[in-house]
Amino acid sequence: MTEGGAMSNFEHTVLCVDDEQNILSALKRLLRKEGYRLLTAQSAQEGLKVLEENEVHLVISDQRMPEMNGTDFLATVREKHPDTIRIVLTGYTEVDAITESINKGNIYKFFLKPWNDQGLKLEIKQALEQYDLVRRNKELDKKVIEQNEALKRINDNLEHVVRERTKELEVQNQVLELSRMVFENVPVPIVGVSAEGTIVVLNQKAQQLSVNGVPVRIGRELVDYFEPAFQQDILGDLENAKAKVVEISSGPEGFHRIDVTPLSGRFKGRGVILTFTNDRRPTRNHTTHRVGSRSEASTNVGNSA
Repeated sequence: MTEGGAMSNFEHTVLCVDDEQNILSALKRLLRKEGYRLLTAQSAQEGLKVLEENEVHLVISDQRMPEMNGTDFLATVREKHPDTIRIVLTGYTEVDAITESINKGNIYKFFLKPWNDQGLKLEIKQALEQYDLVRRNKELDKKVIEQNEALKRINDNLEHVVRERTKELEVQNQVLELSRMVFENVPVPIVGVSAEGTIVVLNQKAQQLSVNGVPVRIGRELVDYFEPAFQQDILGDLENAKAKVVEISSGPEGFHRIDVTPLSGRFKGRGVILTFTNDRRPTRNHTTHRVGSRSEASTNVGNSA
């Protein structure tokens, strides 16, 4: 039997179990104004059925009932619904049995009949407060466990990502090192020039170059070694520039041709690669320049097919 309306309107549900209707009525009168949803049962078996069908926070049971006494009933409640608070009402002659049941953990507290109304109401209130505290602690423990598991998954995934990223970096470093060694050991001079005409990179062969006795060095300007028209020719329009061949009328150390390759991709427009060769084979659409610094200001520019 339900007293007090739908459960959604109440924070706690209290089940009263007694085979005597007058005891149940007295408990309902006592607790009606306390803001609980009240359920009643007139036997232990009926009480167990109510517990199966409802979320009950506290059970008050009489000790002397037919078929199953209060301590056995509450022991069963503890087994099936361990979070539910259990209180028993008993007479003076049954105190020893009740005390043993309390020691076993089957009962939260017992009250002697006739009970003190204010004392019973206070104990029920405090028992439900303890129920709420235990429930909140369990919820917090569950949340902490879930958060720890989530954090572990994140850490495991992060470790995997770090390992994979480390492998990628190691491969990239190996590629960069190999690329650098390949560049360094190309058997012809290669010079990298910025869009502003500054020499920014040299391979080993290029580091051996000199023009008019002046060694080619990183940080020097292209016009320190070649006529200004040469720089204008290879750097004039880098955004639209294409690979070309420039012939040198008197190149450094016997080199007679420069293959000019503009940078592409994300470095497009930021410079060119100059590859020096001594190939004298005729090329189409080439430009011829003299070697000489800007101080010499000498040019000899022409086109031949």
